[in-house]
Amino acid sequence: MPGTAPSQTVHTMTGNSLNRSMSVWHSLTLGFAVVSPVVGLYAIIGVQTTVTGGGWFMALAICLAMQLLVATVYAELSSQFPVAGGAYKWARQLGGTIAGQYAGGIYICSTIAMLTTTAYTGGSWLAIFWESPNDGGGMTVLWGAIFLLLCTLLNLAPASIFKLVIKLGVYAEIIGSVGVALLLFFFFRQHSFLELFQHMGTGTAPSETAAFLAALAIAGWAFIGFDACSTTAEETRHPKRMVPRAIFFSLLIVGTVVLFNSASLILAFDHGTLKNSSNTFDPVTPLIASSIGDWFEKPFLTIVMIAFLACGASVVKYTSHIVYAMAREGNMPPLLSRVTTNRIPRNAVLFTVLLAGSGLVFGLNDNAVATIIAFGTGGLYAMFTFTTGIALFSRLTGRWNPALGRLKLGIWGLVINSLAFIWSSFELINIAWPRPYAVSADAPWWQLWAVPLVLGSILSITTLYILCKKRMQIK
Repeated sequence: MPGTAPSQTVHTMTGNSLNRSMSVWHSLTLGFAVVSPVVGLYAIIGVQTTVTGGGWFMALAICLAMQLLVATVYAELSSQFPVAGGAYKWARQLGGTIAGQYAGGIYICSTIAMLTTTAYTGGSWLAIFWESPNDGGGMTVLWGAIFLLLCTLLNLAPASIFKLVIKLGVYAEIIGSVGVALLLFFFFRQHSFLELFQHMGTGTAPSETAAFLAALAIAGWAFIGFDACSTTAEETRHPKRMVPRAIFFSLLIVGTVVLFNSASLILAFDHGTLKNSSNTFDPVTPLIASSIGDWFEKPFLTIVMIAFLACGASVVKYTSHIVYAMAREGNMPPLLSRVTTNRIPRNAVLFTVLLAGSGLVFGLNDNAVATIIAFGTGGLYAMFTFTTGIALFSRLTGRWNPALGRLKLGIWGLVINSLAFIWSSFELINIAWPRPYAVSADAPWWQLWAVPLVLGSILSITTLYILCKKRMQIK
């Protein structure tokens, strides 16, 4: 029944449980590391400038404001259902077993794609840091695999080491984002604030409207991952009170930093310089080094690398807990629900990394890489749509009574839930919309339709799994 405490039910299903050792600070830093202002902004600034031409600051601000509505719905749900698996478990709790299976399929595939994308970008930054040649193809796969290996070791290490790396990642984010942004803003600013809203439509997009919609779609990547706090709720002390705070404030803090950092970069450099640097994989480091000094390049790369490792390790933890939760309820092999004596879901971690590592093979084809990146964003917005939609339906039909949760929003809960569902649906369609001007000129048709094709495949495979499982149960 809705309103029961699912965590109690889950623990009686198997003898495997997680160690409740995370404080609200640890949960907040995990969410901060996954959303990551450095990873989020530095991964999109090049494509934003290339496609839109400029003026994409407003799109970032709008995307953040609307994502905060989604985060509020997640916070409301987690205040009542603080269990491993987060949105997967909520879908199962409110919509039934089949809804949970569809949610789990989308959730796992999209977060693994997110991890593969993080490995691509993090591996490339590793190559830059070690001044190793990385001309794509096999070298991209190699450096991505090294990055994933480091993330795996951090997840299998004692909890104190993992927490230390995440803490260092947060400090690196503060220096790399806030510190550098403050320097640029106060000592190297060249333009008035009007520059933030100019040059829209001067990129590859055919019009200002097309450029703005593309800017909203690209901005979506910068504000995903806050739900990681909900997937680790069973490891957080006082989760009904602490997890909602961690979800909301991790996104709010990161979003504020991303906005300030992007504004500082735009105001500190000429539009032409930004546009030219966007043609390289690392459009940020040369610009910052040119202003502060070449001596700062290596320390800055170190800061970025620590931030990427913290983000990658957090995404492994985030995804493996979804795998663990599904396995614990019989929707994946039971082997994946086992934990070590240190209460680490090791098998789920290794399974997650193995799948993400398999995706690295697509690095041999640049078009395939772009497809994974597109789905990593689109898949998670599909999950946001699914979660806010099932929450809204359950709220309206009486299947879910939010007043039983710790976070009580009253009538505002319904308003926020409705707006969050409308936004998530719009942004999913916007991200999935085929844009020839946002990819290479010779991109195949399947790359343009990557998000609906992959989502359709996941839904089809999940449907076959459900039908086969039901048929086996009948026999």
